[in-house]
Amino acid sequence: MPAITHIGLKPALERVASEIDRHFDLLLTVPDDPRTRLYQAMRHAAIGGGKRMRPLLVCAACDLFNVDRDAALRVATAIECIHVYSLIHDDLPCMDDDAVRRGRPTVHVAYDEATAVLAGDSLHALAFELLADEATHSDPFVRIELVAELARAAGPAGMAGGQAMDLAAETETFDLSTTTRLQQLKTGALIGFCLEAAAIMGHVPPDGRVRLRGYARDVGLAFQIADDLLDVEGDPDAVGKPLQKDAAAGKATFVSLLGVDRARQQAGMLVEQAIAHLSNFGTEANLLRAVARYVVERDR
Repeated sequence: MPAITHIGLKPALERVASEIDRHFDLLLTVPDDPRTRLYQAMRHAAIGGGKRMRPLLVCAACDLFNVDRDAALRVATAIECIHVYSLIHDDLPCMDDDAVRRGRPTVHVAYDEATAVLAGDSLHALAFELLADEATHSDPFVRIELVAELARAAGPAGMAGGQAMDLAAETETFDLSTTTRLQQLKTGALIGFCLEAAAIMGHVPPDGRVRLRGYARDVGLAFQIADDLLDVEGDPDAVGKPLQKDAAAGKATFVSLLGVDRARQQAGMLVEQAIAHLSNFGTEANLLRAVARYVVERDR
């Protein structure tokens, strides 16, 4: 398949979203046995929703190193599996207790809590099944590095650890440094994997990934600040979920700590820093530059 770096951001997002939906449709074919409800719940969560920003980051970064498009899409689907599983579990009554996600009933509302837990567990497992498959990359050392990096990004040193900090924020007072660390783990770690995975697939040595890691770090923080701004100023219908829950729970956010104007300025500065990290690339990085701008311009 051809690269996506030569097309605009909106067509690129639409193309990646269609490709990811197609992958999920094939991977989650509903069996004619007692697992039907589980597969239906997984499809409800995974297909036809979301920004697909993480898959786009994977594919755009893979284009920098001429990684095969089909291989890139398998990694992109794996990261989306982890992201969707985390949303299913975050929405549960024992966590954020949300009834709406992406403008639709959350999985535990549409089905039930037990099915939601299993749907999340299954998507988590599917992510690593995809990465470990020879179809993703012929080199077993590349595959094991992908598995190890995603496990690190999704576990207690990454997303899950950030979510634990987020739960603690309901009863503790976090300063700006702690809130930044929380978001670097909860949101930033998976975004970091998107860029790291492309470098792994492209056989870029660890010391050659510094700029990509800087881009991912700055984009991840800018994305979260934009989320905090949307939580205060956004349209619930456009965002697709209830807003201002963090404020109601007394959680510190970038907006509550910095104020709206300073938070917006900080997000803009982070976007410019992210783009500066790509200065050693040419037009092949234009889509990554456009993604950086998009994270602070979006309305959902």
